[in-house]
Amino acid sequence: LRAEKEDMVVIDDPGSILKCTNKIYLADLLKSRKLATPRTEIIYREDSKRLAELPDLLGFPIVLKIPDGSFSRGIVKVEDAESLKARAEELFQSTSLLLAQEYLFTEFDWRIGILDGEPLYACQYFMSRGHWQIYNHAADDGATRSGGFKTLPVREAPSDVVKLALRATAPIGDSLYGVDLKQVKDRAVVIEVNDNPSIDAGIEDAYLYPALLRARPALTDAIALLADDHRALDVAFEDMERAGLVSSMASNGNREILAPSRPEK
Repeated sequence: LRAEKEDMVVIDDPGSILKCTNKIYLADLLKSRKLATPRTEIIYREDSKRLAELPDLLGFPIVLKIPDGSFSRGIVKVEDAESLKARAEELFQSTSLLLAQEYLFTEFDWRIGILDGEPLYACQYFMSRGHWQIYNHAADDGATRSGGFKTLPVREAPSDVVKLALRATAPIGDSLYGVDLKQVKDRAVVIEVNDNPSIDAGIEDAYLYPALLRARPALTDAIALLADDHRALDVAFEDMERAGLVSSMASNGNREILAPSRPEK
């Protein structure tokens, strides 16, 4: 927040953080833009009647989410009315609102990385073995387990998935986002938008990094040209400083334009 107030370039900006980390807000935002999501209901702690209606509205299984859950935490799947009531009571201990969604089975989730309104990478995150989520925090040995992944060029990802990811980030901002989506037959839906997505070596950059290496000679030439331009600009400013047209460079890198001196009579 402070960096943004100082007019510095910020990737994970405060506005994006607020919009993405609250699943209730994000669900309303996506709904207002008529973007495809799983069937969703918002449940209040005091509204036991609405909670009891969920099986008729969504069917079983149902996924319950706390507003600020992440990395598969604060998210549970319930199979019947008894477990729905019990797990909702547990989650309501820490929140007054829950997000309830229909469960959509897929072997993997799509993650589309978006930067400045452009698709950056495409990944498939597979579910942890024997589990319905990517992360399994309740493995038999007590360790956290995660599924595998597959990274591919954006052009090889389904076009409807990529387009939906771009539409999902448009009302949030032009920063760096990771959009999670599911594709069930010909239906693509947004699960959530992450404001601080992972770009880990060998995973999200598995295709992009080799491409950057192949482009390195061209990038090196471009950087050299920019450096030459900067050196030419520095020389011009030094000449103007000697002529008394600008001040010497201050500690913050700025110079002042000086009034030209009057010629002596």
